[in-house]
Amino acid sequence: MIRKGFRRSKDEQVVKAAGFDAFDLRLGDLMRGERATMGKSLLDVQRELKIKAAYIAAIENADPTAFDTPGFIAGYVRSYARYLNMDPDWAFDTFCTESGFATAHGMSEQASGAKSTRQAPFDKDIFASPAMPFIPAGDAMFAAVEPRAVGSFAVLIALICGLGYGGYTVLQEVQKVQLAPVENTPTVVASIDPLAGGGLPANDAGVNVVAGFDAPSTESLDRLYRPQALDAPVLVPRDGPIASLSPYANGRFAPTIGERPGLMGQDGLLSEVGAMTLAGVAPNIQVTENPPPGVQLVAVRDAWVRVRAADGTVIYEATMVAGDTFNVPQTIEPATLRIGESGAVYFLVNGAHYGPVGPSGQVTSNLALSVDNLTTSFAVADLTADSDLADVVRVAELQVLTPTQNTD
Repeated sequence: MIRKGFRRSKDEQVVKAAGFDAFDLRLGDLMRGERATMGKSLLDVQRELKIKAAYIAAIENADPTAFDTPGFIAGYVRSYARYLNMDPDWAFDTFCTESGFATAHGMSEQASGAKSTRQAPFDKDIFASPAMPFIPAGDAMFAAVEPRAVGSFAVLIALICGLGYGGYTVLQEVQKVQLAPVENTPTVVASIDPLAGGGLPANDAGVNVVAGFDAPSTESLDRLYRPQALDAPVLVPRDGPIASLSPYANGRFAPTIGERPGLMGQDGLLSEVGAMTLAGVAPNIQVTENPPPGVQLVAVRDAWVRVRAADGTVIYEATMVAGDTFNVPQTIEPATLRIGESGAVYFLVNGAHYGPVGPSGQVTSNLALSVDNLTTSFAVADLTADSDLADVVRVAELQVLTPTQNTD
């Protein structure tokens, strides 16, 4: 009878759970982790420790064959361990255990740097070889060329070539000289025998020319295109004839004796002025009428004065002192006066003093300096009321007196 059943084995295998630190970490893994924690690359370590990046990678890979001289391996490993804040002695012992490297005496054959028969991965210059894992591979020669830019570049080259060829063609056409044959030969040239001496005279050529044609001489042709030189320049006064013209004697509007009765004298004969008028000489006429009275500013004390024309132009502006005078020009539109000290200035019109302009210490503006306005607006000044005015008038009278009058 067969019995079916299940029997548990007496020896049970207990599988223990592996912890995070149960895995075997090699020296290279620890160094790579420390280096990654510091944020350093192989090139950064090479720049700071002055050790080739290939040697740093060989230390992390526990490959002693990558070193040129085995005697420097201990120093490299310890320096790299100190850089990573690790125990240098423990790191070097671990490196020897993992790689099987053993220190040799300095004079031994193992310390001479003999290479192993195995090809080392870092036997070339690390910067010349693009296959290094820690150096970024360079771009190809045409990697930066945009395919779509090739067409635009070709169009640009074609446009430049077309413009250059067009400019060259136009330049050649502009500089080209075309000679068109004349259908009718000139008469003078047709009548000359080209074998009879050309245009030279018959005496010079020694041959007979066509009858009826007298060829000019060489001197005549030379004189034709060369103007004759003058010994002295010919100067014609331009203003002389114009200045001699007189409307009294010449021209259509010249007066006659019948049209100008004033040219005749009381005795019925031509007067001297009439004779001069008809002869074209302007008579010397003197005006005996007295000029219109003018206005003169007379200062008896210091005062600032400004005189403006009718258009606003400043005619006179100054600080007048005692005894200063200013003759106001007589124009159609009278000038205006602005004064800072009205009691210090008077007006002299026809030998009489009018004023003053205003009370002392007062400013007067826009006062018309016409004779009618001044004589009607101001009274004749009283010399006894202002001693400064009396002194100025007395000095002016003394300056006008002649030496004979001043002796009395």
